[in-house]
Amino acid sequence: MSVKPTAIVTGSARGIGESIVRYLVDAGFAVCINDISANKSLIDKLVNELNSSHGKNTAIGVVADVTLPDEVKQMIDQSVKAIGPLTVMIANAGIAHIAGSLELTVEDVKNVFNVNFNGVFNCYTAAARQMIAQGPVPEGTLGYRILAAASIASFKPFPTLGHYCATKAAVRAFSQTFAIEMARHKINVNCYAPGIVGTAMWDLIDEKLGQIEGRPPGETVKKYSTELTAMGRVSVPEDVSKTVVGFLCNKSSDFVTGQTIVVDGGIVFN
Repeated sequence: MSVKPTAIVTGSARGIGESIVRYLVDAGFAVCINDISANKSLIDKLVNELNSSHGKNTAIGVVADVTLPDEVKQMIDQSVKAIGPLTVMIANAGIAHIAGSLELTVEDVKNVFNVNFNGVFNCYTAAARQMIAQGPVPEGTLGYRILAAASIASFKPFPTLGHYCATKAAVRAFSQTFAIEMARHKINVNCYAPGIVGTAMWDLIDEKLGQIEGRPPGETVKKYSTELTAMGRVSVPEDVSKTVVGFLCNKSSDFVTGQTIVVDGGIVFN
């Protein structure tokens, strides 16, 4: 079992989650890499790579569906048993779905809320119970952190992403309340809000919005990043992970809670 701080990162077999995991390991964490069963081969590949490069027991992989509370609890139990007491929970898993509001079905809305909000709720509450049961962290070490992926969509509306925007606004609002409730337990709760990032999720948004608005693949992301982003480029996962690990999972943020840190190159000004 590791004496390092530990972190669970959901949806971390690829994209922003994978980048967060890599930065955490470089910062001295032991990590639990989580994703759905469809991505098990990616989990295994990343676990093997990190254990080879950073030493045995640096990483474990757990397949779990964040929409199912029992699976989230089992994931935490497995992580604690394998790499040690839980220090950081990062509820990163999320999905996107593209449709105008009048084209949406009730099932569409339920599916996106189930992953993007219920999944965060399940991770937040299970992680907090585990941290409270563990008791205070040793003096001078990193305090407990619970984080979630919000989005610039929690601040700024995007047509055909109304239900997605609503889920991310819900994550941001719930995180503020949870931060107040968890403060007496010395648990910091914050969100990070990525902008337009070069990931599989934005590839999907680019494809679907391009079809609706008559643009070829790649042009929608290019249009949004150049017209909306002050810095004029698409973000990369490392832009987000450096902020998450270097600040929110660092003692520099000991007095920061209930906040949503926007990492978008200058789209939302809050």
